[in-house]
Parts: sequence; C-alpha cells; structure tokens
Amino acid sequence: MTKAQPLRVGFDLDGVILYNPTRIIRPIIAAFKNKVLRKKGLRFYYPQTGWEKLFWRICHWSSFIEAPGLKNLITLAQTGRIEAYVITGRFDYLKNDFYRWIRKISGDEFLKGYYHNEQNEQSHLFKEKMIKKLKLDIFVEDNWDIVNYLNLKSLCNNKYKKSSRRKTRILWIYNLFDQQIKYKDGYPTLKAAIEMIRTNCLL
Repeated sequence: MTKAQPLRVGFDLDGVILYNPTRIIRPIIAAFKNKVLRKKGLRFYYPQTGWEKLFWRICHWSSFIEAPGLKNLITLAQTGRIEAYVITGRFDYLKNDFYRWIRKISGDEFLKGYYHNEQNEQSHLFKEKMIKKLKLDIFVEDNWDIVNYLNLKSLCNNKYKKSSRRKTRILWIYNLFDQQIKYKDGYPTLKAAIEMIRTNCLL
C-alpha cells in the first residue's frame, strides 16, 4: 500500500503560532482606515524612518508567548502526518526577532521551512505567493482581511478534498471582536484548528 503523502500546512506567526493580544483591535483599525481615512482595499503600511521601525518593533513585542496549541502542532508534525511551514508577513527589518522566535520554539526540529517577508512586499501578496510556491493544502491565518483576500483570489476551496492539491483551504483564527463574521473555517484558537486538521483532514 502506498503511504499517504503528508499534508502541507502553513501557519502565520503573530496571532497564530504566537499569542498576540493586540490582534483584537484589528476591526477597530480597519474601520478607522475605511471611514476616517477613506482608504479602501487591503494595504499594509511599511515604516519608512528609523523611529517608525523602532515603534513597529516595539509593537511586535506584544507577540510574547507561544499560542495554546503549539505543542499539539509540534506533535502532529513530528509524526510525519503533516509538513509544517511558517510564513510571516513581517518585514525584513524584523528578521532578527523572527529568527529568535524560530530558535525559541525549536522550529528546526519540527518545521519543514520558515519564511519571512524579506523583500518587504505587501503581506497578503507575499503570503499568496508563498502559498502557491509551496503548494500548501492548508494555511492558518489570524488576519480576517488577509483571509478574505485569499478567498477572493480563489486560492481556497472550502469543500476540501484531500486528493486535490491545486486548492488551499484557509483556516481563520478569529478574535473576540471578529467572531460575528460568518466563516466556515473559523476557529477560536490554534489548538482548535490543529484538532480539526487532525480529526477531519488526515487519513
């Protein structure tokens, strides 16, 4: 009998692999941008000055602990049933902190690969590119705007079929303020998303 190929599963870093309490303000920022600044569409700001970059580094300190469920992910990856990847939209000036976290979670022991946004592309475009390049079966993301974008780009297929690797299923880790949004693959924690993958997506 031919051994089943492992699922290729990608994970965002901040808000997915790492717990980040500030992600709860995402809908507030989105509403301010759309209604006050009148800026429509998905666009992530890239800090230009040294002071701005320092401020952004400090903001990323809010990702200060491992998310509940990381141990479950590690166990699943080490069984060989999934290939786990980390794909973060963090810009290149945050690479030192990115690699520090990879070392802290012992990423080399269970991750097939890990990637940060070293060319400073728009975060959603970078993730779209990497999902296609790595031919991921599943991608786990906490930012609703990015999840929505990936759906609109027809990258995902909510009627998931394990035999097809041409579509990617997007799992969303939602927060308290976003939970009223109706989405079939929304989960409150990484642990819940991993349990769904373990019970529903693996033979």
